[in-house]
Amino acid sequence: MLESWRWFGPKDPIPLAHIRQTGAQGIVTALHEVPNGQEWPDAEIAARRELIEAAGLRWVVTESIPVHEDIKTGAPDWERYAYIWAENLRRLARQGIRNICYNFMPVLDWTRTDLNFALPDGSLALRFDFTAYAAFDLFVLRRDGAQDSYTAQDLAAAEDWFAGADQPMIDRLTRTVIAGLPGSEESYTLDTFRTRLAAYDDCDHATLRRQLTAFLEIVLPVAEAEGAKLSIHPDDPPMDLFGLPRIVSTQADLEAIAAISSSPASGFTLCTGSLGAHSKNDLVAIARQLGPRIHFAHLRAVKREADPRSFLEDAHLAGDLDMIGVARELLRIERVTGVEIPMRPDHGHRILHDQERDSVPGYPAIGRLRGLAELRGVMHTLNAFGI
Repeated sequence: MLESWRWFGPKDPIPLAHIRQTGAQGIVTALHEVPNGQEWPDAEIAARRELIEAAGLRWVVTESIPVHEDIKTGAPDWERYAYIWAENLRRLARQGIRNICYNFMPVLDWTRTDLNFALPDGSLALRFDFTAYAAFDLFVLRRDGAQDSYTAQDLAAAEDWFAGADQPMIDRLTRTVIAGLPGSEESYTLDTFRTRLAAYDDCDHATLRRQLTAFLEIVLPVAEAEGAKLSIHPDDPPMDLFGLPRIVSTQADLEAIAAISSSPASGFTLCTGSLGAHSKNDLVAIARQLGPRIHFAHLRAVKREADPRSFLEDAHLAGDLDMIGVARELLRIERVTGVEIPMRPDHGHRILHDQERDSVPGYPAIGRLRGLAELRGVMHTLNAFGI
C-alpha cells in the first residue's frame, strides 16, 4: 500500500517537511479554502501540487471535493453544482490527481462529542458518546420531533446527562458537534443548523439514494473520460443522526452503491473506523466483497462501549476490528489488480508533545506517526511471509 498522510494545506500546523520524515510518500489534501460549490482555480491546484512535490512528496488523493447540500436534497438547479463538481474533477485530473474521495453525508460530515477524551495511559482520544449526542439533540438543539428518535431508556439517560452538565460542558459539546470538524463542508450556529436540517424534511433514505444515483450519472462519465477514480467515504458514525438519513453505513449499503454502476471508476474509501463503529459490519468480509473497487483506505480502530452506539478511537492495532485481516485483504487486492492502494493512518491519539502544541482535531503528528509505524510493521510482515 502507498503510505500517505492527510495534510490540510499551508495552514496545517504540521509542515510538509515534517510529514516527509514520517516515511509517508503520498499526500492526501484538498483546496479546503475554496467555498463549497465553487470551481477550484487551475492555478491554485497547480500551485498546491508543486508545493507538495517541492517537499519530496506526491499529491495522491484529493479528500475531498465537497458535495453541495443542494445535490443531496435535490433542490432546484442542483445539477449546476454537480457539473461544477465534475469540472473540479476534470481540473484535478489535468494535474495528474485522479483519486477523489467524497462523502454523501447530509449536513454534517464526521461527528464526535469529545475531542480530548482521557484514556487511562494519559492519551487523549476522539469519542462519540450517544447519550451526550442525544442530550444535545433533545435539550440544546431542541429539534422538532427529536423524542421520536429515541427509546424511553435513551430519553432518561440523556435527561440525566443534561442535568449533570454545566454550561462549559454544554458549550464545548455544541462547538464539537456543529462548529465543523476537519474536512467538514460547513460549520453552523444553532439557528443555521436548524435551517439546514429543515431542508431535509422531505428526504428519506430512498430519496437520498436517488440523489446519489443522479449525481453519479453526471460525474461518472467525466471520471471515466479522465481516467479518474471516485472513492465514496462511509458515514461517520454509521447511523442516522438528527433525523437525517444515512445511506453509506453497512455492507448492504455499500453493495447497493456498487450496483448503481459497474464502472470501475465508481469505488470506495475503506474507512475501517467509520464502518467498524457499526457492530454488524465485518470489515474483512467488506474488503473481500468490494475488492478492486476499493481505491483508498483510511486505517484506524474504534472501541465500542457498553452501548455499542458509543465508541472511542483506539490505538490502530487495538479496538473491535481485525486490522491485520483487513491489511491482508487489501494487500491481496493489490496483488490481484497490480494497483497500489493509497492508505493513510486515520486520526490518532494526542500523546507526548502532541498535547503541548496545536494540531487539527484528530490529526496530531506523533499519534498518527505511531499509527503509521504500527501499520507499516503489519504490512511488512504480511508481505515478508507472503500472507
